[in-house]
Amino acid sequence: MDISDTIAPKSDQLDYVDLLAGPRTFTITGVRRGPSPDQPVQIDLKEFDRPWRPGKTMRRVLVVAWGADASQYVGRRVRLFGDPDVMFGGIAVGGSRISHLSHIDGTLTISLMVKRGKSAPYVVHPLDEAPQVSDDVAGDWLATIHAAETLAELQTVWEDARKQGVARDPRLIAAKDERKTLLTPDEEAAEYEETQR
Repeated sequence: MDISDTIAPKSDQLDYVDLLAGPRTFTITGVRRGPSPDQPVQIDLKEFDRPWRPGKTMRRVLVVAWGADASQYVGRRVRLFGDPDVMFGGIAVGGSRISHLSHIDGTLTISLMVKRGKSAPYVVHPLDEAPQVSDDVAGDWLATIHAAETLAELQTVWEDARKQGVARDPRLIAAKDERKTLLTPDEEAAEYEETQR
């Protein structure tokens, strides 16, 4: 019998105790202004009935990893864990920390302020989960990939796919690699012909 739900606080936000059972992965459904200057941002989560209100340190991580435009966060995923060493008012009260993020190409190491005048590296890993891409969406992207006539066009398409969070779909990766193989000899031949003129 899992009794973790019985220790949930009477709170209007995701708290440290909600993560005591272990890390949890959430899908972001919205980002809004928070209820106070101390909590200026709240992030709605698909898998949780209360918003996450990240502290300043974790907001800095989000901005470095995903940019400052929070409207782009919708649909992205974050894995949070409870860190008992998070301080508030000089006392360790515990808090939520980011361990993994979707929509990053590799491990990020970010220099964050841990005390006044002192910084330390903070590591965020990419989420290994493949995004759920519907057949209709995948079909549209496949058509766009196959329509690319040059490597430059293909690169632009793939950058857009990354921004939309679909670039890790195995079907799209295979189509991109196949198209790249088909386009590369033609472009190399064209470059060779150009040098012979």
